Amino acid sequence: MPGSHLLQGFPRVSLVVGGARSGKSRLAEGLVRAAGLPLTYIATAQAWDDEMAARIAQHRDDRGGGWQTVEAPRDLCGALAGAQGAVLVDCATLWLTNVMLAEGDLGTEVAAVLAALQAHPGPVVVVSNEVGWGIVPENALARRFRDEQGRLNQQIAALADLVVGVMAGLPMVLKGALPEGAR
Repeated sequence: MPGSHLLQGFPRVSLVVGGARSGKSRLAEGLVRAAGLPLTYIATAQAWDDEMAARIAQHRDDRGGGWQTVEAPRDLCGALAGAQGAVLVDCATLWLTNVMLAEGDLGTEVAAVLAALQAHPGPVVVVSNEVGWGIVPENALARRFRDEQGRLNQQIAALADLVVGVMAGLPMVLKGALPEGAR
């Protein structure tokens, strides 16, 4: 029955945040599968070179079959509007990168994505990187990106029912509770 996951206390919006290779995508995939609904994967990455194409292929192999993949490097709102079942957005960091490199109206696009997340009937799990724990970047664009990523993570966390930090493959629940079978 559509929407029944909401009656069982399943989080409508979740944020899984962590560093590179922390295990955040694996945890997010488990969260989405635990909903017991058809699986939609919204991919924000773009294959700019062979190494990135290999990373994308590895992510696809790691998550296995059964996923409908929607490529949305910029149109995250459109992808969310058309998504069915349980949705995984991987990741907010690459989406933000794409918006910034295209010199999009960041305030408008972030507000639209936040509205789309709130409007989506759920469940939707957003993966994002924590980029603020490292050294201060040497150039203005990198510093701006770090700051904007931190702000975006805070805004998604504020509207999310579940926020999980991942470090060394271990989930740390920051807000809400992990549903059964999510690991």
